[in-house]
Amino acid sequence: MTNAPEITIAGRQIGPGHEPYVICELSGNHNGSLERAITLLEAAAATGADAIKIQSYTADTITIDHDGPDFTVEGGLWDGRTLYDLYGEAQTPFEWHEPLFRRARELGVTLFSSPFDESAVDLLEELGAPAYKIASFEAVDLPLVAYCASKGKPMIISTGMANLDEIGEAVKTARDNGCEQLVLLHCVSSYPAPDEQSNIRTVPDLAERFGVVSGLSDHTGGSAVAVSSIALGGCVVEKHFTLRRTDGGPDSAFSLEPEEFTSLVDDCKRAWRSLGKATYDLQGSESASVQFRRSLYVVGDVAAGDVLTRENVRSIRPGQGLAPKHMPDVLGKTATRDLKRGEPLDWAAIS
Repeated sequence: MTNAPEITIAGRQIGPGHEPYVICELSGNHNGSLERAITLLEAAAATGADAIKIQSYTADTITIDHDGPDFTVEGGLWDGRTLYDLYGEAQTPFEWHEPLFRRARELGVTLFSSPFDESAVDLLEELGAPAYKIASFEAVDLPLVAYCASKGKPMIISTGMANLDEIGEAVKTARDNGCEQLVLLHCVSSYPAPDEQSNIRTVPDLAERFGVVSGLSDHTGGSAVAVSSIALGGCVVEKHFTLRRTDGGPDSAFSLEPEEFTSLVDDCKRAWRSLGKATYDLQGSESASVQFRRSLYVVGDVAAGDVLTRENVRSIRPGQGLAPKHMPDVLGKTATRDLKRGEPLDWAAIS
């Protein structure tokens, strides 16, 4: 673990030797209200998340206003909606960014964003964003990856839909353009994502193949998949957040509510603490229990010279007598002295 890669975002070290870094994704669940966006930010900070993330685009920077088949969603949560309409609802307007970053500073919580074009990167630079996240759909936009990397800040790239070659291109582009601290997040880019397609064994494989910190951007329901990724060695979890799923919003169906996200943070960190190392040594918390293991005890009074049998010797709790494995060596032997019921058996009592 000492040679494992690690990065630092806003002073927080991230890697296998540190507690998992849990990112709370606000996305479009502000429902078009800056006031709700700030309330979301405040609620997210209260969950104990390590960072909060927004998305920086407008409908016009991410697509065009067109209702042709290429620009219309078929199936899923957003069936029948045009991309322009969907992104117009989900966008976090650029003019909201300054008050959101200001509130995050007041709360003492890390806030960064996924930029979707160079103008968004420029805005985030002005606001002092400490890191950049490349969304799965943008992982193939190598000029955007290069522009983010040129800022010299930590980068997190989601790999949803990307094959190995595409991931390799994104990593090389980031490295070649100045990114020295890189995280790759395994991701299934469906909304919500089925548990059985999560394939979270990919999380440690990403770390091994590309020599990076790895983690999971999770779109499944609940928190089980995210916690499992930590057990496999993941260092980062990103999960969507909302105040209440019944409030609606583009991503509400696969977002966690505050109480659930608080549990996610706690469970991820407990999972990491539980990993420890492969060991067969007695643990400190077990020391008081050792005395209650089974051992050989006299269960009926035995006079000196009498034979020890299964009627007067048994393997029972507690553990102050001879180990149970010695039962064959004890049976048939004679007592060297009077033995009382409830006395632990020892070698000195046997002829």
